[in-house]
Amino acid sequence: MKIIILILVSALITAFISGLFGMAGGMVFMGIIVSFMGVSEAMVVHGYVQSISNGFRSYLIRADIRWDILGYELLGALPATALLAFIAFVPPKPVLFFALGVLPVLLWFPRGWLQGDAAKPKHAVLCGFSVMSLNLVAGVAGPALDFFYVKTTLTRKEIVATKAVTMLVSHFVKIIFFGIALIQASGLGTLPPTWVAVAVIPCVFLGTYFGTRLLNRFSDVGFKRYTRLLVTGVGLVYLWRGLVLVGFL
Repeated sequence: MKIIILILVSALITAFISGLFGMAGGMVFMGIIVSFMGVSEAMVVHGYVQSISNGFRSYLIRADIRWDILGYELLGALPATALLAFIAFVPPKPVLFFALGVLPVLLWFPRGWLQGDAAKPKHAVLCGFSVMSLNLVAGVAGPALDFFYVKTTLTRKEIVATKAVTMLVSHFVKIIFFGIALIQASGLGTLPPTWVAVAVIPCVFLGTYFGTRLLNRFSDVGFKRYTRLLVTGVGLVYLWRGLVLVGFL
């Protein structure tokens, strides 16, 4: 029961974070649940919760979605999905934590040096390929996604709304990807009870609603600055966790 309560509370808090910043909540939630679940189980649970969070967030600010960017991202995501469908890979926990810890480095590249801009078609295609690949390997891709958004001229609402749809599709694919692997390995009996899947929905809705409401109080410049700082802090914690798991610390 303590684990179930932890899942519900974590879903609420991380949905609030994602609603406010458009990312980071997924990183935090993955780090929490993978600490007491198998990697495949964590991927499925994470994908389910984040699909609800991103779906509701994209609905709340649907007027700001940049569908043109999403179209180009889809062109990149399709070959990544097809490629990884032929690779049966479930990352060990240390690798997962290292990936979570290292990804925020992308947000600190100097302007003009490997700068991503999702508003440019070629960059959007690369964004779709990168995000889908990382989400199916590491379970999260928030920092990689933000690499293509944090330096654009898009408004904070356009960034959050468009990223929400991107991750909604990516997480849905992840559920199928790891769900099939989980069924083949041990069935679905190792997942939390079905009623938890229902109970988590209002938690995610509540956190997402208040997070997106608070988004209106941010300036575009402040939003991008605080996003980088938050994700970097979370990444450092996970990098430390990975080093502990391999016995380095």
